[in-house]
Amino acid sequence: MTASNHMSQIPIPATVLSADAAVALIPTIARVFVHGGAATPTPLLEALSRRCDLEDVRMYHLHTQGPAPFLDPACSGRLTSISLFTGGPVRKAIQAGQADFIPVFLSDIPNLFRSRKIPLDAALLQVSPPDRHGFCSLGTSVDVARSAADSSPLLIGEVNEQMPRTLGQSQIHQSAFAALFHTNRPLIEHTADEIGSVEAAIGELIANLIPDGATLQMGIGTIPDAVLARLTDKHDLGIHTEMFSDGLLDLVEGGVVTNRLKKVYPGQIVTSFVIGTRRVFDFVNDNPLVTFLSSDITNDTNLLRKIDQLVALNSALQIDLTGQVCADSLGHRIYSGIGGQMDFIRGAALSHGGLPIIALPSTAAGGTVSRIVHELLPGSGVVTTRGHVQWVVTEFGAVNLHGKSLRERGEALIEIAHPDFRRELRERFHAVRRFPVKLPEGESS
Repeated sequence: MTASNHMSQIPIPATVLSADAAVALIPTIARVFVHGGAATPTPLLEALSRRCDLEDVRMYHLHTQGPAPFLDPACSGRLTSISLFTGGPVRKAIQAGQADFIPVFLSDIPNLFRSRKIPLDAALLQVSPPDRHGFCSLGTSVDVARSAADSSPLLIGEVNEQMPRTLGQSQIHQSAFAALFHTNRPLIEHTADEIGSVEAAIGELIANLIPDGATLQMGIGTIPDAVLARLTDKHDLGIHTEMFSDGLLDLVEGGVVTNRLKKVYPGQIVTSFVIGTRRVFDFVNDNPLVTFLSSDITNDTNLLRKIDQLVALNSALQIDLTGQVCADSLGHRIYSGIGGQMDFIRGAALSHGGLPIIALPSTAAGGTVSRIVHELLPGSGVVTTRGHVQWVVTEFGAVNLHGKSLRERGEALIEIAHPDFRRELRERFHAVRRFPVKLPEGESS
């Protein structure tokens, strides 16, 4: 079903304005939420950036997609980006001090809005056309947008005919909006990168760990896609995740994902947002199989621990020889955010038969840099602590650090590091910990 098939049976309300007229309602010195991901309301952002009368408007958002006109130097002093999870468009601006970042669990963000710790004055949203009852949908991103919509006294919406109507906690009545602006434009798509030999090897190792009947949480990228592509022989898998993309759909259509054995939201794919191509947007459109929930529910550790055999698959930029996982920054340079990694890693650890997994290629920068390091780069953020980490997987193997000593952890991680860096890691490990260097057979010191 395409987006055009769910067009409203009732007219768009009389509050429809141009984008410029809609954002004219935003006061100066305001805190404004901006819908993110594929739901980024680009025309409203462009109109807001054209307003020269504004002063000190702080824009709170997760990762946005597409153009980011509010980062133009001409907007300095008028519009300030504050990321709750950083995406590509704002990384350079944060590094240059032209934008800011809040390190926070995705599960904690809804309460920041509801409690007025971050007191929002307005929210810019992209929604689906209203149904015959007058309800629009938050579409591809419910995540923290649900709480922002509930907490903002001023809602301004882009009604996009091509935004899918999603089910769950996604509905907002058209009467809640102070202004609506109508468009008919394709959503910004994210096309998956090609799975290489490294990702394929990691995918095979992880797929071998996953039992029939497991419930999966995964992110986006070549490693999750490589895992999903190798699960076609599994049975009765379930999905309870923060997000998903196109890589999941073949398993659903092939009957591998049934959600039949789930005790929490049985029969349902649970998510808070989706990113991908038109294929995934059409899949979630008016699909009762998929329930979109606020991120404080999807990522609630007390809920996750009740899901048997929860497999949480997350990534890392670096991991040190004690097991500390850096996932949000490259040294002092903010790359992404805390997101839901800690919630799902802990939830899977508490789940009966659960598997908390950190997966990463052994190297970066074309093989010139090891991602397994004797110590993290100065300024790196520890997203998952060494007390929480359990399974770590690279293309060279899978190790479980749970219950292991510092010495055992270091030795295990060196064994799954790239061979080109193992000798240096052993020497550094010995220099810091004073443990005898354990050389493999045939290698001299």
